[in-house]
Amino acid sequence: MTSLFSAPISYKFDLFFDPNPSYGLHTKASPVDPSLSTSQLAHQLLDLFSKPPKLRDAEELQRLGRSLVPATAEDVIKGLRSWRTAHEFFRWASWQHGFRHTCYTYNAMAYVFSRARRAAQLKGLAAEVLKERCPMTPSALGFLIRCLGDQGLVEDAILVFDRAVDLHCVPNSYTYNCLLEVLANAGLVEAAESRFKEMVDSRGLEPDKYTLTSMLQLYCNVGKLADVWDIFDRIKSEGWVDEHVLTVLIVTFCKWGMVNQVCELVDHMEGLGMMPTEKTFSVLVHGLVRQGRLDKALEMFDKMKRLGYSGDLALYIVIIEGLFEGKEFGMAHDMYMEMKKIGISPVVLLLKKMIMAFCRERDFFSASRLLDEGVGLNLGGLISLYNVVLDGLIEHGEVYRAYKLLCEMMKSKGLQILKLDIDDHGRCETETDVEEFFRMKKPVCPNADSFNIVVCGLCEAKKLDAALVLLNNMIGVGYKGKLLMYNNLIHELCNVDRLEESYELLRKMEEYGFMPTGFTYNSIFYCTCRRGDLSAALDLLKEMRKHGHLPWIKHCTLMVQQLCGNGKVAEAAAFLDDMVALGFLPDMVAYSAAIDGLCKSGDVDKALKLFRDISSRWYLPDVVAHNILVNGFCKTGRLPEALEIFEEMLKKELVPSPITYNLLIDGWCKAKNIDNALAFFKKMVDADRPPTVVTYTSIIDGLCDAGRSDDALMVYNEMREKGCAPNQMTYTALIHGLCKCGTVDVALVYFNEMKQKEFELDTFVYLLLINSLIMKGNSVKALELLKGVLQRDSFHYNSKNSRLMKKAVGKLFADESTSSDVRLLIESGHISSIQSLHDMEQM
Repeated sequence: MTSLFSAPISYKFDLFFDPNPSYGLHTKASPVDPSLSTSQLAHQLLDLFSKPPKLRDAEELQRLGRSLVPATAEDVIKGLRSWRTAHEFFRWASWQHGFRHTCYTYNAMAYVFSRARRAAQLKGLAAEVLKERCPMTPSALGFLIRCLGDQGLVEDAILVFDRAVDLHCVPNSYTYNCLLEVLANAGLVEAAESRFKEMVDSRGLEPDKYTLTSMLQLYCNVGKLADVWDIFDRIKSEGWVDEHVLTVLIVTFCKWGMVNQVCELVDHMEGLGMMPTEKTFSVLVHGLVRQGRLDKALEMFDKMKRLGYSGDLALYIVIIEGLFEGKEFGMAHDMYMEMKKIGISPVVLLLKKMIMAFCRERDFFSASRLLDEGVGLNLGGLISLYNVVLDGLIEHGEVYRAYKLLCEMMKSKGLQILKLDIDDHGRCETETDVEEFFRMKKPVCPNADSFNIVVCGLCEAKKLDAALVLLNNMIGVGYKGKLLMYNNLIHELCNVDRLEESYELLRKMEEYGFMPTGFTYNSIFYCTCRRGDLSAALDLLKEMRKHGHLPWIKHCTLMVQQLCGNGKVAEAAAFLDDMVALGFLPDMVAYSAAIDGLCKSGDVDKALKLFRDISSRWYLPDVVAHNILVNGFCKTGRLPEALEIFEEMLKKELVPSPITYNLLIDGWCKAKNIDNALAFFKKMVDADRPPTVVTYTSIIDGLCDAGRSDDALMVYNEMREKGCAPNQMTYTALIHGLCKCGTVDVALVYFNEMKQKEFELDTFVYLLLINSLIMKGNSVKALELLKGVLQRDSFHYNSKNSRLMKKAVGKLFADESTSSDVRLLIESGHISSIQSLHDMEQM
């Protein structure tokens, strides 16, 4: 479809409602008492039921009840302000002798419930209508259906329609239209289509424009574009296109992002002499801005103004926000000035958003100009604008400027503030560039939020001393602060181990009525755990337990690690027991840390006991915990027990990780049992656990140690073929092993390969390679490598290195091809600490 329209369409506008305002056509009957007119009776009943129940005259109510007729009851129900009172009167009327509710009184009550959004009461009323089989006119039935639909009672609306025969009613087009409207709003496509077919084929009723408009709305709601066009073509062919139909399409297409069709529809409305409502334009502009089509949004806004609509504050806010989002700051400011020119006063929300946008761009000059716009606001609104600027400054790391602006705010109210040196470049309080941006036209006293923003900013910038001074300033002018501010300060103080000040701040916040949170306590708990202060940590845990706060597991684990690291393994295990006694169950991670500490201290049996206790009482230890034990047994040479833990993992259906296999393979290699290591290597591959560089390095080292250098080289080549790149440890193990196996020439090949990859050989292996070269008669290459060792920054002497160095120097000094170079090295002092020249000459 290239165009929505092919020819002009005549325009006629009708409301899609029953034109009768009395909930269905009826005539009012005369009261029983001829001396009392209907209006007089209604007035007296309204007067009585407007009073509290205790103040109502019972005799008067009894007298008036004898004259009650449905028309009067309907007027009273509509006239009472409270839905409760209306319902109370409705029930009172039901009890009056000779009175029976009609479809009009029921609908009056239905309208009251619908307006008050009392879905449950409306549902009960509909059930009563069916139970009483109250006769309904088609219009009255349609009205009740619409009331039910308005409150989302779609099933009840359908039930009432289907029980029309019980209500002595034959639905007409209006009744069907009301039902279709309810189904359309609910998006029930199949139900609506079925009723539409029933209306036309079974009832023989001709659909009118309201019928088709409901179907159009339905297809728009559910996004069935093809059906939308079909229904619209039918409406157009009947000449029923009006503002409502076009507005439905405009709003729908706008929601679907069909911008070109929307603009075409608006143009067509103008061509037919129809004027879109201001609400329609507002919906359009909102939708276009949301889709990022600022150009079209502005175009529609201009068209709206040409048609005589000025737009409201909400519309200007949307456009200005869209312009800011599109970085059109100049246009946004012009739109703002236009809004003010036509008499729309800016609200705090808009000014805050504009200031925020300028602050995000670090345009604090423009932000300061907008602060002047807030001079006419009340003090609370003006402070909130300044707080946005403070937030913007902090966000961009302008902590100094934020602090200075806070100072200016205090000065404007004659408040004193302590001098605070927080600038990294040595500027003092009097040297500021804040005044050039923020010249206050009205005194603005900072509130608690203002201090909170700057104190938290100082915390983030790690200016803790300045933050504490500002906190005292704040307290001095009568503010207690905010919980977030205290939490941030305590957290940052604890991060730099200022625990005593954190406790003082904790006392202060409690004194001012702030209840510490779990975050507060855990910040302090972290500091005590990092110090390894067992007693303080347990005291704090007792306090946390009393207030219902849980310690963070990572801090508990830190405490265990700190104690174990300081050799206090027993205290670490006792700490976990104390936690359980206090009612806290440590996480498996914390227990794993304790097990690891026991293993590293050589007490594997105690580690195993703790492991068993955990298994029987609280947790199923995970793979990590099992790996820790496997490692502990391997390190102490207890490989059969390490293997038992591995088998135990399999029985528990835990999947061993590559680390598990690596630990056992390395353990067998260290125990010089290369066959078991290779068997386990095969088991690892069979278990679909690809060997890692650590696995291959252990196997290479074990094979070389067993004198199987050819096999080691085969494993090395297999490793590379599998895409596993050797690392520094792999090369070190291979070169070391080849030297021990007497294949120094091959070792030298891998040494050169290692150097090309910029890996550095361990000093001991370096010296071993040098001595191996000397033994093979390659003294020249050995001397070259020796010079490289002496030039290394990482070179240091220990007993093994010194012994190898002396051996190499002695052999090279005795060799005629290298002795002169060694003499120069000795004379220059490079190897003076190894052996004197005199000693060399005596050799």
